[in-house]
Amino acid sequence: MKKKGSVVQLDRISDFGSEGWGFESSLGHLLIFFFLVAKLDAQTIISETELPISVYETSGLEIVDNNLITINDSGNPSNLYYLNKDGEMLNRRMFNDLKNNDWEDLTADEEFIYIADTGNNFDTRENLRIIKIPVNSENNSYEIINFHYPEQDKFITLEKSSQYDAEGLIIVDDSLIIFTKNKLKKITEIYTVPKIAGTYEAKKIGRLNTQSIITGADYDSKTKLLALTGSLSFKGDEYYILKIKDFDPKKPINYYIDIYKIPLEKTQVESIKIIDKNTFWVTSEAETFGSPMMYKIKINSIH
Repeated sequence: MKKKGSVVQLDRISDFGSEGWGFESSLGHLLIFFFLVAKLDAQTIISETELPISVYETSGLEIVDNNLITINDSGNPSNLYYLNKDGEMLNRRMFNDLKNNDWEDLTADEEFIYIADTGNNFDTRENLRIIKIPVNSENNSYEIINFHYPEQDKFITLEKSSQYDAEGLIIVDDSLIIFTKNKLKKITEIYTVPKIAGTYEAKKIGRLNTQSIITGADYDSKTKLLALTGSLSFKGDEYYILKIKDFDPKKPINYYIDIYKIPLEKTQVESIKIIDKNTFWVTSEAETFGSPMMYKIKINSIH
């Protein structure tokens, strides 16, 4: 099932890191790149694992020392939950003096784990931040990366019109990349902030017309594969994996976005972790009287 004639675009707006792109298009000062969208139904659930009920609102997924780490989102304890790949709880790392305003995603480098406290359902928050903690689980120190979106000029809206919610976070080189959950336009706008503690104006580096509401992100720096999860509707009845090959925000190249339906009944998928170019872990929140789940999904790609 391939959707023809659709495009998504990445609009270059400001410098990324230390390298600006320095291009202009014939359309003016905004450089636009177009991407084709393919929608394919060829996925297999390889395994499904019931997770402990303590992670009933799982909203991020990362791998450290070959174990999985997840978090819960707003209103829950400020904990990192360490699991083995059978879904068994190994450790609960608690940060009692940190408030979980709305933790929405995780990413990590060799030394630190970064928690995206970036959920913002009604565009009301003025305390958006990324929490930086050591990978060493015996060291519970932390640093705060505060930021704001310079384009935001009002701080209240209807949830269906929210533009400054964000549930996706990755690392590219020395920068943290934030993917917004723009419900009004069904796009994701891409912002960057440094990995260094401080207070910043987030830099908008582009946008992708994903035609969906983005709920999670992961990036493989070796293959440059970007994977997103998203829902095509505000209700979140169906979720999809979006694959972007050779993603590099520093380079003006064309991308295809392949969109694959996750073959699950009604659920809420808010995290993804790349295993290889066609295999992914995703987690889903506990539905009524259900359990949080982790799925290994294989995409039978035709590319």
